[in-house]
Amino acid sequence: MTAHTDIDKVALAARDMTWDWTGLPMHYFDGNPFATHLANGMNMLLPEGEVFFVEVFRKALPLIKDAAVREDVIGFIGQEATHSAAHQSLLEYLDAEGLDTEPFVEQIRWLFTALLGDRDLTGRKAHSWLLERVAIVAALEHFTSYLGDWGLNAHGWDDALDPRVLDLFRWHLAEEVEHRHVAFDLFTHLDGRYLRRVRTWILLAPALTVLWVRGIRYMMSVDPALDGGNRRIELRSVRTVMRKGLMPGPWSLTKMFFEYFRPGYHPSEYGSTSQAVAYLAASPAARAGA
Repeated sequence: MTAHTDIDKVALAARDMTWDWTGLPMHYFDGNPFATHLANGMNMLLPEGEVFFVEVFRKALPLIKDAAVREDVIGFIGQEATHSAAHQSLLEYLDAEGLDTEPFVEQIRWLFTALLGDRDLTGRKAHSWLLERVAIVAALEHFTSYLGDWGLNAHGWDDALDPRVLDLFRWHLAEEVEHRHVAFDLFTHLDGRYLRRVRTWILLAPALTVLWVRGIRYMMSVDPALDGGNRRIELRSVRTVMRKGLMPGPWSLTKMFFEYFRPGYHPSEYGSTSQAVAYLAASPAARAGA
């Protein structure tokens, strides 16, 4: 994660985006099935996860006493809803091309609705459960903020990704950098307890890793272009993708993991707002939707 000095916030708003996936290759990431399904693994997590973010933050709105935090949360809700719709459009295209994502997406939907969704609680218990879920969103946004900073500077992506998917990812990640402070600020405003913060991250980080790996394995298992011998995740494939700079390396991920434990941590210290805004102004899909 790269530290920057520009921590100025900007007014957050959803952007109109236009996506046309016609003719997208099955293996759109470096012509590599593993790299492509690494991306697809996250594509399957995002739509349901971002619906969860939106629902939790809408429930938190009546509790917000700070006008600036409230304004940021409203902007965050709009952006996350747009992210969910954009990634869902890509999943629908993949489904039409013979990659059946729905069985795995249904598991993710169960996770966010049945396991982490509303419960039949009232009073203090309902309030505590809401705070737990705000802490979950803040922890997940720590990862997406890191990924946003990393992805905006991942030069290996420039020629390896289909230009439309590259724009989808970088538009999304630029907005993650743009609103990187919001979930943490909301958690701090409503609760902010260090123990809750680190406990949530300790539980969430390995769960996110397992879900992502399971998503990759699932996509490789249903990829009609692969035969039985090519459906496994092999260490050499992971090394190749890391060597080409198509995914973060282990040292970078380890630093990101431990950074959230720092008592003085704040996500505004990482990533560049000016870099994010500059990409958002130049994004082909954003310009097409303007």
